[in-house]
Amino acid sequence: MAKESKHPKGLMVLFFTEMWERFGFYLMLGIFTLYMLAGGDEKFPGLGLNRAESADIYGTYLALVYLTPFFGGLLADRVLGYRKSIFIGGLLMASGYIGLSIPNSMPMFFGSLMLIILGNGLFKPNISVLLGKLYEGDQYAHLKDSGFSIFYMGINLGAFVCNFVAAYLRIKYGWGWAFAAAGVGMIIGVVWLMFGQMAAPRIKEVDVITPPNKDDMTLMQIFLKLFVPALIAAIIGWIIPGNIFGADSTDAFLFFSIPIVLFYINLVRTAPEKEKEPIKALLSIMGVVVVFWAIFHQNGSALTFWAKNNTDRVISQSIEPAFSFLELVEEVSTIPREVEESGLHGEKGETVVGPSYYFKNYTKALPTGLTERPDDISKEYWDEHVKDKVEVSNYGAIKLWPTELQASINPGYIIILTPLVVGFFGFLARRGKEPSTPAKIGYGLLITSLSMTVMVGAAIVSDSGLTKTSAGWLFGIYGVITVGELFLSPMGLSLVSKLSPKRIAALMMGGWFLSTAIGNKLSGVLSGFWDAFDKKEYFFLTNVGLTLIAAIAIFLLLPWLRKVVEENTGNS
Repeated sequence: MAKESKHPKGLMVLFFTEMWERFGFYLMLGIFTLYMLAGGDEKFPGLGLNRAESADIYGTYLALVYLTPFFGGLLADRVLGYRKSIFIGGLLMASGYIGLSIPNSMPMFFGSLMLIILGNGLFKPNISVLLGKLYEGDQYAHLKDSGFSIFYMGINLGAFVCNFVAAYLRIKYGWGWAFAAAGVGMIIGVVWLMFGQMAAPRIKEVDVITPPNKDDMTLMQIFLKLFVPALIAAIIGWIIPGNIFGADSTDAFLFFSIPIVLFYINLVRTAPEKEKEPIKALLSIMGVVVVFWAIFHQNGSALTFWAKNNTDRVISQSIEPAFSFLELVEEVSTIPREVEESGLHGEKGETVVGPSYYFKNYTKALPTGLTERPDDISKEYWDEHVKDKVEVSNYGAIKLWPTELQASINPGYIIILTPLVVGFFGFLARRGKEPSTPAKIGYGLLITSLSMTVMVGAAIVSDSGLTKTSAGWLFGIYGVITVGELFLSPMGLSLVSKLSPKRIAALMMGGWFLSTAIGNKLSGVLSGFWDAFDKKEYFFLTNVGLTLIAAIAIFLLLPWLRKVVEENTGNS
């Protein structure tokens, strides 16, 4: 059959389905930590947790979100098929987001998180598998890597837009409206797929359940021999005295993961001879990329801490009209709450001594609506942090851009850089110099390691956060780490699709997300040490070292990985 020059029609159907699903997922994720940190005495009350507690819940949630695709993949492979799994998963997630919009109810909070976790388990692996199946056969196989890169851009188009929606709704109406918007986005995604498959019938044609081998375990055997032992291991991890990895939830999750990891390793033993090497290759890569996710998903915890507390978010007068027009402005008092309540600041707005909510890193005198520099504020401090930034007519307040907008930097870069990266690989391919898919993953890890050196620089110039830094540092790290992500994440999805035996395609995709789950949990563990590092550059240097070790591991395995891919796909 002749090779096609265009992607299958189903790509755009799945592209927009995933875009709306990721709109909801990342909208929720962008405000999740902020909601947990927000105190009960703010305009729109949050949960009032500390940073360590919020990092633990954040890491546990992300870990479980990417653990359940293992079970969702099994159900799709054996019982439901891919489209039905996606529909059910999408509706569960929508219910969870809407449940989060109900305030002041911890049972509803955790119950809603569980609905999202279960729904994502059915949705996430199966839409990726369905996409891979669109490219099966010689007709489209040569377009698979670029197809996954385009699909990945859809993920991040939703992730970019959602934070502006979240910030607007949160500032104007409160947390509940923002969470509800995530649910609406998910419902739109489900409806889009329902009608889109009619225009792209190939989606239905490739949704075929491949019968398991006679030696494969039944679902009941998997439940008894895998899930039950994993649950027992989790209970042991929870109740053992003290903590091994910093929190009971972390111990329980990692103990729970051990039987599942052993299950995947056992697949090598039970698989037919021709499937053994591809499964080994996939498991090797999954093991290494755990480190990538442990570093990358600190964007919702450690980097959110940095954006909230260590980044100068004051809106200058030149761009303030645009932010005001979009209603994306947070007004924050420069007066410490205890001073404001005591009345010691005076009726005319004399200067007061920090810290305040926004300036809590400082011990210097702070402005409260003054037009001239007071004697007790140095000219250097006034010029850098106050002059041309204080809204004079608004006594005792400054205007900031919302913290959650920093979460749009990464997807914004992806939208811009994806065509460039795809074009770059196409340019190399035409000259016979395109790196193998495993090599792209190795380069992605190396670039991620380099990205963390940006934050080492930010920590050094800010004296470990004692001075607020420019938002340029956030744009810097996200710019570099995005290139690493584009080399690694869509290539990983493509590689799983290429090497997975058809009968366990969704199960192996679930394994990819299991590695993501373990990495996500470790991201919360690492971020939980944030307050333990007085020198923040050492925190970021730890991330540099971990990703560098992972990159070296991939490059050591590269000759074997390239050989396995070539033997099983005809491409490297």
